[in-house]
Amino acid sequence: MKKSELKEFLDFKVNQYNTPDFIGTDPIQIPHQFSKKEDIEIAGFLAATIAWGNRKSILKNANDLMERMERSPYDFILNFEEKDLETMEGFVHRTFNSIDLCYFMRSLQNIYKNHGSLEEIFSNHATAISLQPAIHEFKKIFFELPHQKRTQKHVSDPLKNSAAKRINMFLRWMVRKDNCGVDFGIWESISSSQLSCPLDVHSGNIARKLKLLKRKQNDAKALAELDTALRKLDHQDPVKYDFALFGLGAFEKY
Repeated sequence: MKKSELKEFLDFKVNQYNTPDFIGTDPIQIPHQFSKKEDIEIAGFLAATIAWGNRKSILKNANDLMERMERSPYDFILNFEEKDLETMEGFVHRTFNSIDLCYFMRSLQNIYKNHGSLEEIFSNHATAISLQPAIHEFKKIFFELPHQKRTQKHVSDPLKNSAAKRINMFLRWMVRKDNCGVDFGIWESISSSQLSCPLDVHSGNIARKLKLLKRKQNDAKALAELDTALRKLDHQDPVKYDFALFGLGAFEKY
């Protein structure tokens, strides 16, 4: 397939899947329950953090988490105290449990009270062409409070060769300007051109079939390779092709 044909095909698939109908099948529906910026980004970050495994389970547990936070994530985080720990007891999604969740509450509170916001951390540490170094710096800040080592595995680090799929998905939600109403585009200090595709089994397999990706592992090196290919197709909005790659893999079994 020629480059022009490939772009035409993928653009068609983006238009097919980048619609409001996509929201009902995806964890992005969790932050779509809110209208306040801070509620959206906290709900989005937590939903993205547990976005692996069975989709029904992801959505069920993410909704459970919003209920535990009294459906006011930002207010809950700002006012989180020791007495609220029991509210988190019993929460579990695969290997993410209440120990991890309680630390996430404390860390998010620390970020909003002492580091400005989630957006500020990422925008302060981004390069002109990538948010991957910013993810690395974010993880350092996120774990600056005392914590159990087990919790660190729930925030990926691209500089340790992780594709950081869930954080890149969260960043797409927050940053990408989307006229179709799926992604929020509420982080205006960061450009869509800096985003990376959330690389997972579906998008990776399709990218290889379409010769956008040669590397076999879904790691940071593969992400860099895919970023380069997608930016040649659309330099300003390369991550829009996540809709095409994911849709072709997850929904069409292409």
